Amino acid sequence: MTRDMSELWTFLSTRPSDAGWLAWLVPTALQTLALMIVLLLALAFLLWFDRKVWAAVMMRKGPNVVGPFGLLQSFADFFKFVFKEIVIPAAADRTIFILAPMISFVLAFVGWAVIPVGPGLVVSDINVGILYLFAVSSLGVYGIIMGGWASNSKYSFLGALRSAAQMVSYEVSIGFVIITVLLLVGSANLTDIVSSQARGAGFLNWHFIPLFPMFVVFFISALAETNRPPFDLPEAESELVAGYQVEYSSTLYLLFMIGEYLNIVLMCAMLTILFFGGWHSPIPWAPLDSVPVFWFGAKIVFFFFLFAMVKAIVPRYRYDQLMRIGWKFFLPLSLFWVMLVAGVLIMAPDLAAHFQSWRN
Repeated sequence: MTRDMSELWTFLSTRPSDAGWLAWLVPTALQTLALMIVLLLALAFLLWFDRKVWAAVMMRKGPNVVGPFGLLQSFADFFKFVFKEIVIPAAADRTIFILAPMISFVLAFVGWAVIPVGPGLVVSDINVGILYLFAVSSLGVYGIIMGGWASNSKYSFLGALRSAAQMVSYEVSIGFVIITVLLLVGSANLTDIVSSQARGAGFLNWHFIPLFPMFVVFFISALAETNRPPFDLPEAESELVAGYQVEYSSTLYLLFMIGEYLNIVLMCAMLTILFFGGWHSPIPWAPLDSVPVFWFGAKIVFFFFLFAMVKAIVPRYRYDQLMRIGWKFFLPLSLFWVMLVAGVLIMAPDLAAHFQSWRN
């Protein structure tokens, strides 16, 4: 034991002077900080865009007072939440009550560490990026459960249980959908998944064409995974008021909201990477083809628009209908497609080779 402790102390005392370690730490820290700032600024304008879409569907104007065209409304809301008083219920567990939104907020950012927004533009380009995202999304349930339990309210606790059951149920379908993509690509690295869609004639090589049913399953499951309408049962106004967030206010409520919207944008990014070619343009000679970040951002905005439209036009489901779709329809369908894709790749290698040659 003494020898192990001395070796550990020697390692820790000599590590900070290692120039290679500092050369890795400083650029990574700056890149992470830049990504966080860009995400927060983009989130502010996406929230404005979200509210404008709902208003247009309902023939209203939406935010139009704070700043030109109401573009600064999200920033005004931010300062309102920050300067409001934090109210903690007397019977709540104060430590867990405060810790829960922080966990949701941090985990929402952590998932973006493996998202490539362009060639080489990724904080950590690891070979198991998909598994990393699965681990982070699974941990996100803890923040919701802790928030509902620590509030010491039956409505908050029931909303947390609903949300956890909903997220776990649809993670299974999302997992099988991702497996079908991994079977085609042969890699769990997100950059490799995007690169595999770069060959061929633009969008004809994207995965949403051969895997269109899986794209639909992933899109609907993403709505349920992020508690978006019509699957926002954990916070249905007619039943649970605001679900696990009902006792939260001020900055703590803001942290939950930022975490939720970051997860929504993360799902839009996953749809872009898995099925829509990532940062590649739909046609090789498209404008701004040499600006990959533009196309990646444009696709995220497109999917975010679809999320907003679903919220505006689709009525809310009952909870039993929500769970029935996940377990009795999406799970068998996604499992069938996994077996179908795997069977084609194994039993019909000539067909698989022809498909790969067509993509090239």
